[in-house]
Amino acid sequence: MYDNEGEQAGPKSTFTTYMSEGDQLFQKGEYVKAIECFSTALSLQPDDKNCLVARSRCYVKLGDAESALKDAETSLKDNRNYFKGLYQKAEALYTMGDFEFALVYYHRGHKLRPELQEFRLGIQKAQEAIENSVGSPSSVKLENKGDLSFFYNGVRPKHLNNSHKKESKKHGQKKSKYEKAAKQLLGELYSDREFLDKLLQDEDLIKGKIGTGERVQDLIVGCISYLDTRTAFWQQQKPIYARQQDRKLMQQRWNRVQHKPPSDPTRYVLASLEDIDKALSAGDAESGLKKARELMKVVKEWSEQVLPNKREVLGNLHSCIGNALMDLGNMDKALHHHEKDLELAKKGDLTDSKSRALDNIGRVYARIGKFQQAIEVWEEKVPLACGGLEKAWLFHEIGRCYLELKRYGEARDYGSRSLTAADDITDEKWQLNASVLMAQAELKLGNYKASVLHFERALDRAKLLQDDSASEAIQKALREARHRVTQ
Repeated sequence: MYDNEGEQAGPKSTFTTYMSEGDQLFQKGEYVKAIECFSTALSLQPDDKNCLVARSRCYVKLGDAESALKDAETSLKDNRNYFKGLYQKAEALYTMGDFEFALVYYHRGHKLRPELQEFRLGIQKAQEAIENSVGSPSSVKLENKGDLSFFYNGVRPKHLNNSHKKESKKHGQKKSKYEKAAKQLLGELYSDREFLDKLLQDEDLIKGKIGTGERVQDLIVGCISYLDTRTAFWQQQKPIYARQQDRKLMQQRWNRVQHKPPSDPTRYVLASLEDIDKALSAGDAESGLKKARELMKVVKEWSEQVLPNKREVLGNLHSCIGNALMDLGNMDKALHHHEKDLELAKKGDLTDSKSRALDNIGRVYARIGKFQQAIEVWEEKVPLACGGLEKAWLFHEIGRCYLELKRYGEARDYGSRSLTAADDITDEKWQLNASVLMAQAELKLGNYKASVLHFERALDRAKLLQDDSASEAIQKALREARHRVTQ
């Protein structure tokens, strides 16, 4: 990634390359490495909003909410209504446990982009966390309990004379309840929490200092504070009793479904698939994966008399599971499920399902850098592509693979096919993408004047779409291409 031969180390590749590499590492769950890539990209374009948001997401995954919040706020510096920055700021605040402020920003984003599911889900989870923390308004009742002696003109009622004893007992009960909750929430970390408490009692130890000059006592107190903060956060997100209740309800529902199909299996399956799709669309891959696997267990128990389109449903579920695993970075298992989807589609002669499976298999191959395999799969899909939008996307992706393989002539040809499809439906986004692809291919082929023309067209589209980051990247590439023309 970096050149160590020269006296000054620096980025060797382009902003787009580092962004792409960072995205791939994020999908694989390698968040520390992804942060390195995004940081390098930001050294090339310090104010790129998309890159700041991407790095903020990584910080959230690592639990570094303060750094996540800082990046999110920087992305909003020039445009307070940048919806991705608003969402990421809300996520960072939620991770910090500032649920009320998070709710404010979820609402702001929802007002700007009401069609986005993630803002609606954010509002819901922030409200639930607030209610779990303080209770819902309807659950709060004022009662004449406690020490009311202030209202009795200084005369303390007799029945309150021993209240301090009762309070002491209650305090002990509360403490034991807290310890029980902490033990369940922290799990294996609870023994570490106890160990840190014991270390604090060692007066000789806590007076010492480490090599950096920091006091041992400060380190221990900081660790305990962190564990207590996370315990409170997890408790506020969803109390233990609620999780246990959810598990019982899920088990009861599963037992009912497993032994007896619902009265309308098709409607049940469609509703479940819709829930899975919502989870995946909102970026909650783990939830979508869990729901898809549970539904697959149910459907496999049913006969084709109960569910006539059982094969099609199973293929759809393999597709959902594969997509969820892709988002989680498990490419090998994702490929396995998409191949199962393709196998079922071919057996049932299901054209749409076959097209979907080929699409996803190609995406997996491209994601892991097997560009030739991706091309072969996607070229098999070409006759099945329907509509200009699908064709524009498909031709563009094949062209990108050829560009990665340094087969620039084929890359240009597919870029041209993508541009034609995009022109047919007047889709400015794919006109932009296709123009950039053709410009890059022509530049590599040494056709500098043609490259300049395509970059200029791409720049016009980027300005129409108000895509600032794309405009900046294209202008930089355009200057290079014009410089080559004059040489």
